[in-house]
Amino acid sequence: MAREDKRRAILTGALTVFARDGYTRASIDAIASTAGVSTRTIYNHFADKAELFQAVIQESAGRAADAQIAVIDRHLRKVTDLEADLIEFGCAFAAPTTIEHAEHFALVRQINAELGHIPQAAIDAWQETGPLRVRREIAGRIRRWAERGLLRAEDPDRAALHLLVLISAGNPSLPDVVPTGTEMAESVTSGVRTFLHGHLH
Repeated sequence: MAREDKRRAILTGALTVFARDGYTRASIDAIASTAGVSTRTIYNHFADKAELFQAVIQESAGRAADAQIAVIDRHLRKVTDLEADLIEFGCAFAAPTTIEHAEHFALVRQINAELGHIPQAAIDAWQETGPLRVRREIAGRIRRWAERGLLRAEDPDRAALHLLVLISAGNPSLPDVVPTGTEMAESVTSGVRTFLHGHLH
């Protein structure tokens, strides 16, 4: 197996194990077994578990953010009816990531449960590569809508955070019950209307 193929196998196997077991409980032995490589091979690529975890979360968050930004671009590139377009966007925002990025969002749930035990560098890398990048993309759209007079937003970044929180009922990074399509649509609609109530002129 070529060096790059081994690295890919390690990252894939580590994502599976970290998403299942969390950072603290995951072992290099389990990751090696899942990846089909030796522990020595893992240490040839990564200094320790912390460095491997940071590489995994950064890459996984990047892929999930790419998918989410594609949804943002597809639904919010040209806004003609702000409320209707935001509702359509909100319903689509969680849907494409649920299956394709299921392990990533399982990993996010593990991170949220173990924040005090995970190296801060890994948390910062995840936030910058994933959630903050997505939020900045939405903030840019909100800034342009404000410039067009479609809404009022003194702080587009904070407004983007408000929007994301209000439409997050179907977010697969949240645990417990996954809403039905109808429940998610109703929740997103309510969230968008709440957002617009606070940001319309």
